[in-house]
Amino acid sequence: MIRVLLADDQALIRAGFAALVAAEADMTVVGEAATGKDAVELAVRTRPDVVLMDVRMPEGDGLWATRRIVGTAGLEHCHVVVVTTFELDEYVAEAVRAGASGFLVKDTEPRELLRAIRVAAAGDALLSPGPTRRLLERVAAGLRRTEAPERLSVLTDREREVLTLVAGGLTNEEIAERLFLSPLTAKTHVSRAMGKLGARDRVQLVVLAYETGLVAPGWQP
Repeated sequence: MIRVLLADDQALIRAGFAALVAAEADMTVVGEAATGKDAVELAVRTRPDVVLMDVRMPEGDGLWATRRIVGTAGLEHCHVVVVTTFELDEYVAEAVRAGASGFLVKDTEPRELLRAIRVAAAGDALLSPGPTRRLLERVAAGLRRTEAPERLSVLTDREREVLTLVAGGLTNEEIAERLFLSPLTAKTHVSRAMGKLGARDRVQLVVLAYETGLVAPGWQP
């Protein structure tokens, strides 16, 4: 059962998300928060698998709350998904650097919302491929190159190659096809790269790829 926490200061949006989640046999809503402070407290209390986090909330915005949830011991399994408008919110890039696992746009189709929750809980793919790739490009443009390129020296040549394709938004299956590997082998390379770089999920791998200069905004795989 995927445990979902909803954090949004608009009751109507929370109610809509809650209704969709409650209708799924493999999901349950464990809490609703209208402020960043409440989101952090509820995350600690309920230990959700996924937090749908609004960016702009009172008493601690989504960036503040994301940092605290990601940095809290015992919540390593918790994946924060930032919910934003299509016009990229100025805080989203920082939220990703703080540990957010992906994005949703508020006009996302219901089936995409549910898929995104499942994908985030699994931690093995980017969310909503079309909108996310566009958002990611805009996020990348706002990322500062603060990570030393030498950090990637722990990777093998194949792992660097795989990381480059992950940064391009390719799935394990697409990476496998591109590099003439089995999907399982591609997934193994991604997992090893995550472990070596200390990344929580694929989105964090993408951030590292941009921040170390391995890829640049506008690059296409």
